Amino acid sequence: MATIHPAKATDARPLGAAAEPPVRRIALADLHDALRRGWDDFKAVPSHAVMLCVIYPVLGLVLARLVLGYSVLPLLFPLAAGFALIGPFAALGLYELSRRREAGEDASAWHAFDVLRSPSFGAMLGLGAILLAVFVVWIATAQGIYVSTFGHVPAAAIPDFVTRVLTTPEGWSLIAIGCGVGFLFAVAALCVSVVAFPMMLDRQAGVGEAVTASLRVVARNPIEIAAWGLIVAALLVLGSLPAFLGLAVVIPLLGHATWHLYRKVIEPNPHPPQIPPASPIKRSAADFPATLLQWKRKGS
Repeated sequence: MATIHPAKATDARPLGAAAEPPVRRIALADLHDALRRGWDDFKAVPSHAVMLCVIYPVLGLVLARLVLGYSVLPLLFPLAAGFALIGPFAALGLYELSRRREAGEDASAWHAFDVLRSPSFGAMLGLGAILLAVFVVWIATAQGIYVSTFGHVPAAAIPDFVTRVLTTPEGWSLIAIGCGVGFLFAVAALCVSVVAFPMMLDRQAGVGEAVTASLRVVARNPIEIAAWGLIVAALLVLGSLPAFLGLAVVIPLLGHATWHLYRKVIEPNPHPPQIPPASPIKRSAADFPATLLQWKRKGS
């Protein structure tokens, strides 16, 4: 009589649940290769136009408006540094451009917005909201550090603020504590999002699955991911120095390179999902200007 062996506990998996993708071990040379491939994507696809036309003006206007109020002048550096916390979400369109170019598909700057039609876009928004919450907590923490160091007396002007920070013991304490706490926020954001957004795009993963994969990548490659975080921080600092103009190059480079880093640490999906094509909309000259209104598409 045949013997029926009970299923092993390690083989048990809920019906329909996908297996966790294998995580690869990488080397420091792979980081250089990811940056090189990201630079190739940047040169091939005018994604910097998206940065110049969308992200950079918004960032510049927000920072400029905040600096007009001297009371938030001490938060200028935390605001600029905190952009790294939400940078992975801001680069969503760049992952799509790299994916299309890798697959041999047509890729132009406007294809970056195809990510809005991804079935996992809701999950991307969810994780983006989490990173935004981390950003807000970081700004509140930075404000608390400043108040505990200098009190509630605001800086009268930029020269006065810079002098107080760079030439007084309180200023040196502010720099040391602020950089230390900011480092902890950056590490947390890096651990949960290093490959999360590319995985959502590539595998239509949920927030939990993508964050778990990022944590597994960090655990498998702690030194390499730490080096990647330092590279990201250094490039963002360099891009921010000339009045944030360098971010028009740095952010696309890092976005494209992050996609290639994801490809190196996560096994390829044997059955990659496709983003559904945009449905064609028939219009006539009589529809103008109603066609300018998005909610008129149906029933027109």
